[in-house]
Amino acid sequence: MAPEPPSPKRSRRGSGAVTLHDVARLAGVAPITASRALKTPQQVSEAVRQKVADAVARTGYVPNLLAGGLASTRSRLVAAVVPTISGMVFLETVQSLTEALAAHGYQLMLGQAGYSGNREDALLEAIIGRRPDGIVLTGIMHSAEGRRRLQAAGIPVVETWDLTPTPIDMLVGFSHSEVGRAVALYLHAKGRQRLGVVTGDDERARRRSAAFQAAAHTLGLPEVPIVQVATPTTLQRGRDGLAQLLAQQPRVDAVFCSSDLLALGVMTEARTRGLGVPDDLAVVGFGDLEFAAALAPSLTTVHIKGAAIGRQAAQCIVDRAEGRTVATPVVDIGFSIVPRQSA
Repeated sequence: MAPEPPSPKRSRRGSGAVTLHDVARLAGVAPITASRALKTPQQVSEAVRQKVADAVARTGYVPNLLAGGLASTRSRLVAAVVPTISGMVFLETVQSLTEALAAHGYQLMLGQAGYSGNREDALLEAIIGRRPDGIVLTGIMHSAEGRRRLQAAGIPVVETWDLTPTPIDMLVGFSHSEVGRAVALYLHAKGRQRLGVVTGDDERARRRSAAFQAAAHTLGLPEVPIVQVATPTTLQRGRDGLAQLLAQQPRVDAVFCSSDLLALGVMTEARTRGLGVPDDLAVVGFGDLEFAAALAPSLTTVHIKGAAIGRQAAQCIVDRAEGRTVATPVVDIGFSIVPRQSA
């Protein structure tokens, strides 16, 4: 019967973590030999490599990559911060960011900041303290303290999903104000005169709504009522939002929603009230989620190149982390309105 793995010696903190010394003792080799077998396996024999591999498998040992990376100050980790992991609109960006980084030998850590600046500050403090090779942020609205910490850390930072003339470091995104203006022009061109908005209460959605409202005013249309619902948005909040909007403006003939999920709720509520989409009510969403094209009627929406944002952000981080100059540190990835049956 094979001997049981040794009981790891407890550290001074009492963590009970298995150490490299435990692995070396079980494999019957010196700690420096075990280290070489893990970090530079070509320097040891196949027999030693197998002994160390067996010991690692039996103990569950995970090498301390931070300790090994101190000399090079490289962690091979990139941290990404999103408002919510349940937000489907960000998933394409996260997926492409993960894949693009992995192709260059980097791993992605994902943090959820919510829609509160205080939570983002606490998360950024924890991330910076772990010295990743890069940080990818969603949006540009950060506290003054958060910006100072990020700039002082000297870690490559890419802000995404927004535009600003004063990025912290690098930026890949699009203008939310331009989205709002473009949708107002689109609906006006379709003959819609009484516009309304159902929007989440996050800062980026509010900017889209304000620009939509301002564009309608410039076009000479009646004042645009805006109904705000809590973020993250849901189908039910879309239904409730349309009910509130109709209470303010019963004759509204077009609604711009800050997410496709809200738009689905608006369309559902319209149907229950006997309103035809698009005959009585045109509906435009935001995000172009997978279900948008499959709805009946299909949903007109704003398409964001989420995958392109992720790939570009990853390339910016990798180039900076590996000492290359980023030729275009600010990239406007743009957006497009996808015309479908709902508008």
